[in-house]
Amino acid sequence: MAIAEDLFGAALHLQHPWYISDIKFLDNGKKLQIWIDFHRGSRFACPQCKKSDCEVHDTALRTWRHLDFFEYQTYLHCRVPRVSCPDCGIHQVIVPWARERSGFTLLMEGLIVFFAQTMQMTQISEKLKIPDKRIWRVVAYHVHEALSRVNLSAVKFVGIDETSRKKGHKYISTIADLISGKIIFICKGKDSAVLKLFSDFFTKHEGKKENIDLVCCDMSPAFIKGIGEQLPDAAIIFDKFHVMKMVNQAVDEVRREEQKGNSFLKKTRFLWLKNPKNLTERQQKELGPLKDMNLKTVRAYLYNVTLPALCSPLYSL
Repeated sequence: MAIAEDLFGAALHLQHPWYISDIKFLDNGKKLQIWIDFHRGSRFACPQCKKSDCEVHDTALRTWRHLDFFEYQTYLHCRVPRVSCPDCGIHQVIVPWARERSGFTLLMEGLIVFFAQTMQMTQISEKLKIPDKRIWRVVAYHVHEALSRVNLSAVKFVGIDETSRKKGHKYISTIADLISGKIIFICKGKDSAVLKLFSDFFTKHEGKKENIDLVCCDMSPAFIKGIGEQLPDAAIIFDKFHVMKMVNQAVDEVRREEQKGNSFLKKTRFLWLKNPKNLTERQQKELGPLKDMNLKTVRAYLYNVTLPALCSPLYSL
């Protein structure tokens, strides 16, 4: 077993005074149990004041879930020492393979965070056979840690959008850096209070509100109000999707009204709303004669197809 213990010790990057004292495979439960210990007489640094060479006061048995070994769930067990520091009292040593007060090794937490980028928490829970509440706690810890290191001092152009998070009127709003494309803020709601929450978060993370030159959003009165209150120096640009949606609605309203006195316009709705580049050959032939007529729908349509080109410098942001 000494060879196996040395191999697992190397895989876990254990260094003196830590070593693997025992390994057991439990076939009935498909579990691998690894016991870690420290050499007798070892002394440790105080985790509080960092004073070195402190004596061991006592130990407490701790267990951590580690990365699976093939089909075996792997658990690490260790007598974690508490040291008696002459300067600041008795404190438990921080082990190198796990963070304080966590039931997972650092490698296992890394795997959970990796999965959380593309998977739902319930899927991770089923895959790793870990309760989803424990998954949420790990992800929440690392998200808060990452947020504490965020620096937003270089952000100048931001975009705001909202989306439904549940059935009914349950929304979340997201704010992204338009240069990097990264989401920098998320919160519940879609009213003007979103901008107040963002403003507080932004300034807390080294951002300066006067440095934000441009905000891109939809035509929500709540967002416009919030931007005016919290980011008064920023120009507002309405995003292309919502602008074109309103223009298309206007074209269709003109067509609906005009077709009451012009039967040529009936059943032509998608000819006017579809991107000219995407029209089929048949649709192009149908639209050609209609465009030559002196119709209000034609004038509205021409505004529609020329608007994106007129506004393209703004959309390039």
